[in-house]
Amino acid sequence: MATAGLALNDGKTLPQLGFGLWQVPEDQTARVVREGLAAGYRLIDGAAIYGNEAGLGEGLRSSPVARDEVFVTTKVWNDRQGTASTRKAVEESLARIGLPSVDLMLIHWPCPERGMFLETWKTLIALREEGKVASIGVSNFRVADLEVIIGETGVVPVLNQIELHPRLQQAELRAFHAAQGIVTQSWTPLGQGRCFEAAPVRAVAARAGKSPAQVILRWHLQLGCSVIPRSTRAAGLAENLDIFDFSLTEAEMAAMSTLEAGERTGPDPAEFN
Repeated sequence: MATAGLALNDGKTLPQLGFGLWQVPEDQTARVVREGLAAGYRLIDGAAIYGNEAGLGEGLRSSPVARDEVFVTTKVWNDRQGTASTRKAVEESLARIGLPSVDLMLIHWPCPERGMFLETWKTLIALREEGKVASIGVSNFRVADLEVIIGETGVVPVLNQIELHPRLQQAELRAFHAAQGIVTQSWTPLGQGRCFEAAPVRAVAARAGKSPAQVILRWHLQLGCSVIPRSTRAAGLAENLDIFDFSLTEAEMAAMSTLEAGERTGPDPAEFN
């Protein structure tokens, strides 16, 4: 089954539910991509730093699913920011994946101390105009970072991929995204399982006959986010996709909001450089 789509601010459409390739070993990546596409996913989230872009490309080529049905994302890593470095990084990613262009290219982190994300953003705008990438966005950007690139270029990212899970709900950033027409995409959407035993999650799981992971992924969808859970197992990929036959009530969504704790599992974008 194909998942629902979200409209991007450049006129394109993003599948709301996809799968990520973070920490997927290179020698398993092609298989995971094939199994994900066979299960019904049409959004694959990769990155240069994951070290498995070649496997991503191999999986695409060895799948019977047509290339134009699959939305492929990759990212420019921190040490490649800057005009020449970004251009070279994008070209290297395309070569590793084996594609003439990708659907979405992101700046992986703002790296505020480097002071180069605006220059990098301008380079992505140029690469989009040249057809090397179809859409451009960012990852882990804060409101202040977004205000800089939008204010200086007038180009609004189609998407900001951020850490988002029940213990880090990012309400302020999500509200800014909504006002600007930026899709919020959640990474580490299950929060490393830290809320699997939480009462609001267990209550929905018991009522709906779903796993805690499925409840949390459904919560992301109902927030309006795109979500990219990871699994290297075919059964896990299928389970993560099986979240379209139930929903959380307004009361259950409200109960989920009480799990907010400001708790990150990954780096703070203000400090990670």
